[in-house]
Amino acid sequence: MNIPISTQIIDSALTRNGISDISKASIRQIAKLVHELETETGVEFVKMEMGVPGLAPASIGVEAEIAALRSGVASIYPNIEGIPELKTEMARFVKSFLNVTVSPQSCVPTVGSMQGAFACFLTACRSNASKTKLLCIDPGFPVQKQQLQILGLEFLSFDVYKYRGAALRQKLEEYCSTGTISTILYSSPNNPSWICFTNEELQIIADIANKYDIIVIEDLAYFGMDFRADYGIPGQAPYQPTVAHYTNNYILLISASKAFSYAGQRIAALVVSDALVQRTYPDLLRYFSSAEFGKALIFGALYGLSSGTAHSVQYAFAALLREANNGTYNFVKDVQEYGRRAKAMKELFTKHGFSIVYDTDIDKPIADGFYFTISYKGLKGSELLYKLLHFGISAITLDITGSERIEGLRACTSQIGEKQLLYLQQRLPIFNTNY
Repeated sequence: MNIPISTQIIDSALTRNGISDISKASIRQIAKLVHELETETGVEFVKMEMGVPGLAPASIGVEAEIAALRSGVASIYPNIEGIPELKTEMARFVKSFLNVTVSPQSCVPTVGSMQGAFACFLTACRSNASKTKLLCIDPGFPVQKQQLQILGLEFLSFDVYKYRGAALRQKLEEYCSTGTISTILYSSPNNPSWICFTNEELQIIADIANKYDIIVIEDLAYFGMDFRADYGIPGQAPYQPTVAHYTNNYILLISASKAFSYAGQRIAALVVSDALVQRTYPDLLRYFSSAEFGKALIFGALYGLSSGTAHSVQYAFAALLREANNGTYNFVKDVQEYGRRAKAMKELFTKHGFSIVYDTDIDKPIADGFYFTISYKGLKGSELLYKLLHFGISAITLDITGSERIEGLRACTSQIGEKQLLYLQQRLPIFNTNY
């Protein structure tokens, strides 16, 4: 195994893959590049670029899906609004783990949160003809911006790191007081920085949304995964923090991919406030047959995208939610492994000359979880990624996340087992010696 990999091999692979600027390369482009480099060199990479679950799916979901397939659901179109069992259990889940009340009718399955976000953009961003812009509270998931670009929707963004706590209000006012913002988008825990909004900050976001009549899309892809608190006990505080405690202008994206390790089957749900589901926006008639938000979202956007979510996996998600709601399956305990990995990885990187870019959550150290961010003295993120590839280590730059910290990379913990930790122990000292 030749470490470092030669520059000629790296450059040739970049050219083959059409990557002229590695700082702009997408997650999937980096993943394909790494696969080719592994095949060509025989070097097994420490893969930190892809946010794919690294844990086995819970047998609860697998068995429920197998049973559904055996019962013959594969030959039947699912109701586009979702099977009753899933809608009921999602409403229970929201009450049990968020302490928020919604009706089952306001819970709709989607083909992963990627489709859920796309449908939200199609609907929320077109609800008012005079509000043409979406505001991203960054850094954020790069592909959501790609979706907005595909749709031809205008978006603005700012890196929130300098505007935490009370400072967030003035920054949001700066954008939203223009009257052109229809929608606010963010994730918490955050991809890629792993910052988590406090209740004070969520109250501020809600206040702004209420004041300027803005729809908030809250991406809860990493539900309950701020392991500094135990959010895994149904019906008992603490609850996963959410903007839904403070406004009715919300849509929640709740995915089975990470929290339930069920990414391969592409299942998630949109949870829309009961008030927003029933609200009428006349401008929606420009695109949909109904001005009622819920009908436009379901029978317009989602119907046009896929005519529903795969039938069998809805039974899997319903079973997972049911066991979580009943307290017989602690999904948060299962995914705490990511926190252990993050702690070990951070220790190795910082021991060998690296720094954590987003290192604090206001006045607390950043939590250990699914992602963290790294930099290395004197290097831009693109330069750092290029050099790390020579050592069989991959990540993505923060450039594509809307971050102002262009010196940084996002590192994902999900594919890092004991063998990969050993590789880091071996390779990082060599990297640090060279640079």
